[in-house]
Amino acid sequence: MISSTEIKNQIGEYMNCEKILLVGEGDFSFSACLAKAFCSAKNMVATSLDTLDVLLRRYTSSESHLNELKTRGCLVLHEVNVHHMSQHPALKHMEFDVIVFNFPHAGHFCLNESNQTLIQMHKTLIRGFFRSGSKMLKEGGEIHVAHRDDNPYNKWG
Repeated sequence: MISSTEIKNQIGEYMNCEKILLVGEGDFSFSACLAKAFCSAKNMVATSLDTLDVLLRRYTSSESHLNELKTRGCLVLHEVNVHHMSQHPALKHMEFDVIVFNFPHAGHFCLNESNQTLIQMHKTLIRGFFRSGSKMLKEGGEIHVAHRDDNPYNKWG
């Protein structure tokens, strides 16, 4: 939360006075952008499924985003599975005003995005996220999911 000397700031749907959990962050560009806009990230926890080593190899831009987040006071966690995040040692006693999952994806396999098996994997991912995330919300809290609404993503149901 913000102290009385800090200014309340709102960026789109998000306010720096809210405790925000960002999951599945990929290269951490969204959380870093939010932290910059707020001028602080003390109210934020940003997570990825990847280990730090995998993240740094997969996304060349992630190192600068991680540095930005750490400099601004964000708690950054790796190897956080959205299915079990409510039981993660660093998260299990936390409650959040907002939990955000931008562009959830079950992974890149040798399957076309229209493949029914992959679509079912995406649905399972989202169900697990909602199940776990709902246990971590403060009263009146919100879960935000952003995803594409064109074909085949609009077939996720």
